[in-house]
Parts: sequence; structure tokens; C-alpha cells
Amino acid sequence: MKERIDYRPGDSDERPWGRWTVLATGDGYVVKEIEVNPGEILSLQSHDYRDEHWVILAGTACVTIDGEETIHEANGTAYIPVGAKHRIANVGEDLMRFIEVQTGAILAEDDIHRYEDRYGRDTGDE
Repeated sequence: MKERIDYRPGDSDERPWGRWTVLATGDGYVVKEIEVNPGEILSLQSHDYRDEHWVILAGTACVTIDGEETIHEANGTAYIPVGAKHRIANVGEDLMRFIEVQTGAILAEDDIHRYEDRYGRDTGDE
């Protein structure tokens, strides 16, 4: 499989739940800083080509991986293997920030299958 990384350092995007910024990229990895506003939640999703490693920097996160929920605060970590249905929510009163390290041969925004989304984005992959 040919490697494809569609991100560049400095790329960023505003989302209904907050924002993300690419901090670094390299052979087979992307590092993002992600901010989630209080009370907001990312879509329930999975990926075909990447694992993700999350490190909570600030705030309180509820992490769901294949139906199992855990609460994490600063320095908490979570590993999301390829294919796992996952999401993260800010269950605290302050901005929640985490680092996401994506690893894999294809690292791109189009490698997202959404199953549930509070904000009405496409969930055709149910």
C-alpha cells in the first residue's frame, strides 16, 4: 500500500465541537492538538487505515472505545486501534485539550466512517 499523508504542519480546522491543528507530520505519523469545547462531543467514528493515541492535556474527557467509556483528566491516555468505534467528549466545565498521534500508511480526513453525529454530518456508514 502506498503511503499517503494529507496533512501539513499548521493545517487547522474549526469544527462544531471545537478545533484541531496539525503540529507535526513524518513518515507514517501525524500529530494534532485538538480542543473540545465544554459539553461538546466528536462523532462516533472508526478508521480503516490508522491507529490513534490520545494524551489528555487539560480538562475532563469521556473516551468511548468499542462501547466502553472511561474518564480521563490531564496526563490520561487512550489507544484506539484501526477499526475501533470511538469518540471523545468534554464532560467538564473548561476547554478540554488533547494530543492525537495518528499512525498508519494513510493519514487523511477521508478515512472517517461516522456512525453517530450530534451536528448532522454524514453518517452513511452505519
